[in-house]
Amino acid sequence: MRLRDARLTFILCCTILTNTDVLANAVETNSADIVIRGGTIYDGTGASPYVADVAIVRDKIVAIGNLGSLIAATTLDARGLAVAPGFINMLSWATESLLVDGRSLGDIYQGVTLEVFGEGSSMGPLSPALKARLKAGQSDYSYTIAWTTLGEYLEHLEAQGVAPNVSSFVGASTIRAHVLGAADRAPNPVEIKKMQDLTDQAMREGALGIGSSLIYAPGFYAKTEELVALTAVVAQHGGMYISHIRSEGARLLEAVDELLEISRTTGARAEIYHLKIGGKENWHKYDDLIAKLNHARAQGLEVTANLYTYTAGSTGLDAAMPPWVQTGGYDAWRARLQDPEIRARLEKEMHSPTSQWENLLLSAGPEKTLLVGFQNPQLRKYTGQTLAEVARQKNKSAIATAIDLVIADGSRVQVVYFLMSETNLRKMIQIPWVSFGSDAASMSASGVFLNRSTHPRAYGNFARVLGKYTREEKLLTLAQAIHKLTGLPARNLRIQQRGLLKEGFFADVVVFDPNEVRDTATYEQPHSLAVGMKHVFVNGEPVLTQGKTTGRLPGRVVRGPGWSGKNKSTK
Repeated sequence: MRLRDARLTFILCCTILTNTDVLANAVETNSADIVIRGGTIYDGTGASPYVADVAIVRDKIVAIGNLGSLIAATTLDARGLAVAPGFINMLSWATESLLVDGRSLGDIYQGVTLEVFGEGSSMGPLSPALKARLKAGQSDYSYTIAWTTLGEYLEHLEAQGVAPNVSSFVGASTIRAHVLGAADRAPNPVEIKKMQDLTDQAMREGALGIGSSLIYAPGFYAKTEELVALTAVVAQHGGMYISHIRSEGARLLEAVDELLEISRTTGARAEIYHLKIGGKENWHKYDDLIAKLNHARAQGLEVTANLYTYTAGSTGLDAAMPPWVQTGGYDAWRARLQDPEIRARLEKEMHSPTSQWENLLLSAGPEKTLLVGFQNPQLRKYTGQTLAEVARQKNKSAIATAIDLVIADGSRVQVVYFLMSETNLRKMIQIPWVSFGSDAASMSASGVFLNRSTHPRAYGNFARVLGKYTREEKLLTLAQAIHKLTGLPARNLRIQQRGLLKEGFFADVVVFDPNEVRDTATYEQPHSLAVGMKHVFVNGEPVLTQGKTTGRLPGRVVRGPGWSGKNKSTK
């Protein structure tokens, strides 16, 4: 049934599509807006590829097959190229970078057509205090905060114009901060009800679920009971609980137990953000970790994971300091760091192994902690150096230097921690229920983005799946890799009409050379676009043609299963 008469295919598929006048005319004239001819089809299901044509009318795929008689306004020759659904970035931090440059070049050049936000924090709902904090935190990126709720933020992006589609979880830390600020205490019943109401509102606006990030303040302060209360609301809407779990090192298995308890208690699907095992002393836990997750899945829990394809993570120096010192937000944190008595206690705790909080600096070591992001221009001379190198220049300990940098920069300071095992990463890539996320912004490799360094995953995570780990190392077949980039995350998120090459689905389509696609970004030169992607369509519009950006911004809001349909935008 894959090879069929074009006119019959149009008649069949047009019965299920909108814009019926336009599509009826396509049937009458046997024409389409775009036909991609002779490519090798990878439909996103993981099934074997086949050669066929793909026809697009407006924003939908209307036919896949032998469409030789079909007339098209635009015809692309895809012989020798792979044709696949657009890729889904399960963990995107493009929330602010898209406000600055909606073209999303870092990800579009890798074939990403959907950015999924919401790891712990989200761009709504915002209280006046959260708006003020968001405004105060602007440095290289400058933008007007013209929204309050999460749904309004997503609609703002769509109205302003973005190349990829956008979607989001509501952040559990944002919900907490909306009601409790940065306080380290449990919410009372009235406050829990306020938090649940905010969560319910976000789900009705189209949030995919709720996301937590439990090694950072204020997310660290949330107890399991609080997370259960919020996730129960999400579950009523068919949403997911997704988490940067409470530990990826010393208490990794206990942190997974917490995620499974939340899923089991609420009935919500659950996913682990950037599955990893941090710290050489913990790498041996791989078998126990995967056995625990597979056992839960065998018992009927819908638990999955995503990861990025590197052995280094990137976050701030806040992940080197205990949460108690960060209570109350950055200003209070900075003030404590300048108190000699508190600083003495802090330095001692940062030197001491513990299972009570995640100390990524202790796990990686100062020689493997790379400084990449400063807000203070006077400190940018240290960009690309390790913490150990800067400490030697200052003739101080690495821990004292880390504290000084946080004080001087006015921020948590972005760093890269080398923490993971390549052997474990290679195994995780092959797990059938693991998809991929960059855990990074999507930048344009020019202008304001060059003021800071970054992690190469911002430009290479998805191309690296296809190039290094599929073509070169053959850990996956190309069909498997594409499934893990498309159909698998779409199914996990319960996204409708996306993630597959299928008649009636939205025309998020990528065309690439499987022999050429690869990442070019490195830790030394991270601002470098991937290569090998030839054409990228979002909602039927070309955002990349012949490997060059078109500048078009057709991205739309993609909403979760709880959406009430009452938002302004109904695209």
